[in-house]
Amino acid sequence: CVCVCAHWVFVCGGEGILGASGCHCADFHCMLLYTAFGVCMLSCMCADTVSFQVADRWGNAVSMVNSTYMPFGTGLIPFNEGFSLQNRGFNFEFADIAHSNAGAPNKRPYHTIIPGMALHDGGKLWASFTVMGGFMQPQGHLQTLLSQLEFDMDPQAALDAPRYCIHPEAKWGHDATGANLNGQHTDTAIDGRPRMSLKVSLEDGIPPTVAAELADMGHTVVGGVAGHKRALFGRGQIIRRYESTDGKRVWGGGSDGRGDGGVAAY
Repeated sequence: CVCVCAHWVFVCGGEGILGASGCHCADFHCMLLYTAFGVCMLSCMCADTVSFQVADRWGNAVSMVNSTYMPFGTGLIPFNEGFSLQNRGFNFEFADIAHSNAGAPNKRPYHTIIPGMALHDGGKLWASFTVMGGFMQPQGHLQTLLSQLEFDMDPQAALDAPRYCIHPEAKWGHDATGANLNGQHTDTAIDGRPRMSLKVSLEDGIPPTVAAELADMGHTVVGGVAGHKRALFGRGQIIRRYESTDGKRVWGGGSDGRGDGGVAAY
């Protein structure tokens, strides 16, 4: 059996927590953390996403992503349970009830809990994978899959390869790197409302010539992203199923060096 897992932990800048208060509301413990400027959105420290892949001797696999979304999710903890509830409703639009993504009963927001699995040859498992990291997730899935399918990379090589990221539209006036967009709009969304300008970030290792070609095509490009800023490109985990020449099942795995995960056989 094979297990690949990762734990995403990062520390953000903030005003610091000066005090805390708790209240008991029905079956929930709700804690509000305060700064000198009012209620803190818990942006001082967060560890909100865990991803793992597991496969067994019979060819079964589990692709799992768990995330509270934003630091501590909703900030609500079920009584006597010890875990916080997720905050995926944040990606609904609440200011405009006519918006196509307005929060309403029986609707689900677009979110980034996207565990992946690929099948082939009549439904046989080919790979179990995730590239957790916010809205980088589907982009990372595509890139690591193409690296294996089109460039014949093994799982670890596919994860090690430099990636690109198309920054998501900002909701609070900041792009995926934390840079303030100052409310500047450069294009229009499908519903006619202005949209924040988008950027394409290229990880260190992608040749500058690629950045130049993208810029010539009209893209706003940020090249050479390195160090801790590479968190922008997510953290991936892959388990791949192979067949040996004598027909035996062989497992291969990879864990992203951008995070603190690992591969283990048991």
